Amino acid sequence: MKHLIVIVALLLANSLFAQKGQIHGSIQSQGEPLPFAGVLWSTSSSGQQGLQTDAEGNFSIFDLPVDSIYLEFHSLGYKTKKRVVYIPSSESHVHLTETLEVDVIEFDQVVVTGTRTNKRQTETPVIVNIIDDIQLENVGACNLSDGLIFQPGLRVETDCQTCNYTQLRMNGLAGGYSQILINGRPIFSPLTSLYGMEQLPANMIERIEIVRGGGSALYGSSAIGGTVNVITKVPSANTFDISTRYSSINGEANDVMTMANGTILSNSGKSGVALYLNHRQREWYDHNGDNYSELPSLDLNAFGGSYFFLPTTNQKLEINFSSMVEQRYGGEMVDGPAHLAQQAEDRTHNVLMGNIDYQINSKDYNSSLIAYVAGQRTDRDHYTGILPDDEDELTAFLLNPPYGTSLTTTMQGGLQLNHRFRSFPLGENVITVGGEYLLDDVDDRIPSYNYLIDQQTKNFGAFVQSDWKVGEKVNLLAGARIDEHNLVDRAIISPRVSLMYTPKRYTQLRFAWGRGFRAPQAFDTDLHIAFAGGGISRVNLAPTLIEERSNSFTASFNYDRPRMNSIVGITLEAFYTELDDAFFLAPLGFDDFGARFEKQNGDGAIVQGITVEGRANYDGKVQAEVGFTLQQSEFDNPVDVIEGLEPTARFLRTPDAYGYGTFTFTPSNKWKTTVNLVHTGSMLIAHFAGAPEQEEDAYETSEVFTEIGIRSSYLFRVSESSGLEIFGGVRNITNAYQNDFDTGKNRDSNYVYGPAMPRTIFAGIRLRSL
Repeated sequence: MKHLIVIVALLLANSLFAQKGQIHGSIQSQGEPLPFAGVLWSTSSSGQQGLQTDAEGNFSIFDLPVDSIYLEFHSLGYKTKKRVVYIPSSESHVHLTETLEVDVIEFDQVVVTGTRTNKRQTETPVIVNIIDDIQLENVGACNLSDGLIFQPGLRVETDCQTCNYTQLRMNGLAGGYSQILINGRPIFSPLTSLYGMEQLPANMIERIEIVRGGGSALYGSSAIGGTVNVITKVPSANTFDISTRYSSINGEANDVMTMANGTILSNSGKSGVALYLNHRQREWYDHNGDNYSELPSLDLNAFGGSYFFLPTTNQKLEINFSSMVEQRYGGEMVDGPAHLAQQAEDRTHNVLMGNIDYQINSKDYNSSLIAYVAGQRTDRDHYTGILPDDEDELTAFLLNPPYGTSLTTTMQGGLQLNHRFRSFPLGENVITVGGEYLLDDVDDRIPSYNYLIDQQTKNFGAFVQSDWKVGEKVNLLAGARIDEHNLVDRAIISPRVSLMYTPKRYTQLRFAWGRGFRAPQAFDTDLHIAFAGGGISRVNLAPTLIEERSNSFTASFNYDRPRMNSIVGITLEAFYTELDDAFFLAPLGFDDFGARFEKQNGDGAIVQGITVEGRANYDGKVQAEVGFTLQQSEFDNPVDVIEGLEPTARFLRTPDAYGYGTFTFTPSNKWKTTVNLVHTGSMLIAHFAGAPEQEEDAYETSEVFTEIGIRSSYLFRVSESSGLEIFGGVRNITNAYQNDFDTGKNRDSNYVYGPAMPRTIFAGIRLRSL
């Protein structure tokens, strides 16, 4: 009898299982299977679930009830498609073949930086701008620095005539106010920031996401001005890309770069690896004929990659790593050891960085847990010196030349939990909570100058965020972060609130407020030793230095109108940031080695302005993007900059007007031409005496510059799956370059402004997958 009951139970179970419907299908585009596309489905009584198609574009969904099944098919670079399938009976097996259209005018990409979660660009309450690898290619970018200049509200400036270190300014604020992330992790340390934007090659970058303003306070200290998230290339198909490029700098110096990329994906699609290589060798360049370089020589070797593995359909392991070895030399253009040159800066960097992320999603994709660790180590040997004119001083100098060492280690580890409440009042809500620990250790020393920065910062941060979609038109993002920093006396809470209102389709109104802080630590510019007045200048921190606080507001209007073959859009954004106890460099006078400056707290400062963006795209053949910023940055009360001169309230090196434009023409899938421009308005600059043409300290007002460039390429098909591309162009066609550089060994190396490069002609060849 017992056996009979068991048999009947098994038959009933089998019968019940058979009463569940099934959907089998495939997704394709342009007649080809679309591997690893996303498939989401739900019913009238169940939440949304998801899966990916396999390597052949196929998928299957089992155990479906007799009901209407709501399906959504999506893949990056393709238009999302939705449909409803009805399961009429318990034994229904539905077969589908879905075709996705290529989205040649993609303006609604998935971004992660604005909310720390995946979200459509038009649906995030914080404006997120994107520059992808195709745009980097169009403007002829060699590295991260070259790409960021083509973004609204951003400026990348060169701050040293000898070593050419760069600094990113966002919404009128200096580099220390902005956070540069690598794959979402803040491992771009202050020392790395000096030269790192030129060391990260463009061919390692998948895309760059930019958030301007205090709405990025959830990323912690130093995100007052905004956040730049560099996302490295990930494997999505089997591809290769090899190229070489030659540049002639104003007809006087050569610059040769070789790049290679390759990705390999397993047949199952459960694992893949992407690798990159980059080698660049640039000769030094002298613009004013004094035999001292305006552009240092560079020798860069970089390699790295990323790897992912899917243990199950709802788990993912991702590993990213990079290695960069760079030697740069600027100053007197002579062969031999650096300390025998009349004036020189010599740096050799060995940089290692990487991160490991492990993500677990719930079966319904409503929850995810992310555990991550990241790190960076920079080992640097360097020299900064000027040969003394006095015989006795020269002898002492040669016996103990000012060579130095730097070692920076940055480590981060954290956890983040996301959960989507689909039945939240008035809509749905994604709650994000997490905690992370960041350690940054800087040891920078030059014994000859009695110069030492031995700084260790430790920061524990915890954050919570609510991303609440209230009905169809309102999205309220609210969150806060608490930081316990070892250089700050108390824990600091940094709240942020962002509201997006969508009155009509394609139109968004956004308002954001956030508070933030900068710890009293040495940032990038503080770690740079400059030449001035026949000696070197150094920065130390005031013993009474306290944290700097910020209060930021932004408001914006965004409109994008897509039609069948075109899109036109505009964004207007106003920003206002109030700084309390604002940092500034106060002159302390001179010692035996040169000028001394001290970072002190001022009374406060206000940075405000407006940015206008415009964009248009017709059928993917004609594209235009422009951006222009008008702004004002001033201290509440004037501060001393140069001893003996009147204090000034204006921020130095900060133009009131700047902008960019890119115009791309693609008449066919073989030929592409891009014209670009960067405009920089005049700014106030400190100019220290010492050079033959500069007898007294002074403030200078720089010229207005407009840099114009062009790049054109033509593709020859080699086979069905590969092509050979020939490209070339000119950067800074009109040679709009600074023409009043100081000369000689006693020049003020910080007296530099305008475009980073003079007129440069380039050409190259590229073999790649199609």
